[in-house]
Amino acid sequence: MSDAGYTGSENLEVMREAVNYNRMLIELVQAHARQGERVLDFGAGVGTFALPMRRDGYAVECVELDDAQRSALAAHGLPVHRALADIGDQSVDYVYTLNVLEHIDDDIGVLRDIGRTLRAHGTLLVYVPAFPVLFTSMDLRVGHLRRYTRRDLRDKVAAAGFDVIAAEYVDSLGFLATLVYRFAGPDTGSIDRGALRAYDRYVFPVSRGLDRAFKRIMGKNVLLVARKRS
Repeated sequence: MSDAGYTGSENLEVMREAVNYNRMLIELVQAHARQGERVLDFGAGVGTFALPMRRDGYAVECVELDDAQRSALAAHGLPVHRALADIGDQSVDYVYTLNVLEHIDDDIGVLRDIGRTLRAHGTLLVYVPAFPVLFTSMDLRVGHLRRYTRRDLRDKVAAAGFDVIAAEYVDSLGFLATLVYRFAGPDTGSIDRGALRAYDRYVFPVSRGLDRAFKRIMGKNVLLVARKRS
């Protein structure tokens, strides 16, 4: 992740149209949040998740490297920091990071730094793209360095000082859709808004139902929840 800024801002804006997908992520984040606790959105982007968190009464702060996105977050009245170095040791109760670690060279180092900010037994939620075989032109366009398997992510989070509570794949049908995109999609890495809306409205709810059976086998993303080791 470089100081030059995030190259996938256009795709971030397009993904705002994935209403069911974003609602699912907000519900996952809020399932581990408590009112009154200090919550940190690491890699908050354009505020897709921090803004609903604040609206629902959570004390959320943001960390965002990109200057333009950080300015946009501040304009919305969200407390925003440029780096984890701005966050005090053991001062945060809960950190969530959604589709961010895959952009960072030293992901284990960042996970350790997140652990530094968390109080003892604080909660970490990580959501990242799954399976190297699904790496596409879209990953290249938005600056992804890798995709993760469930085991790979578990091992990295554990090495950073966390006890992993759960790790599972999400969006089982998205695995197949992304595989098709890899071999038949455009080389530009662009997202077709109409196709995205159709998938989100008609396919994604079915995919989430199937996740109960396939969450240990396949999915477009990996979801992990962990606690900081005391």
